[in-house]
Amino acid sequence: MRVIYKKEKCIGCGSCVAVCPDFFELDEEGKAHLKKSTLAENSQEETLEIKQKGCLQDAVDVCPVQCIKIEE
Repeated sequence: MRVIYKKEKCIGCGSCVAVCPDFFELDEEGKAHLKKSTLAENSQEETLEIKQKGCLQDAVDVCPVQCIKIEE
């Protein structure tokens, strides 16, 4: 499984950080950052390979702009 986070769509509300601080934090720009992720060179997409969803599904569900996705 992997998590895909599209940073360019993020509005910086912090909901993902509130429900899933193990995986998300706010950066210096006030937008979320997916911890330990890889940033795609051609976009602002961060990806992270995961074994279990943990709180990530909560982050997907709470994001008002739907910029977090889990691919199984």
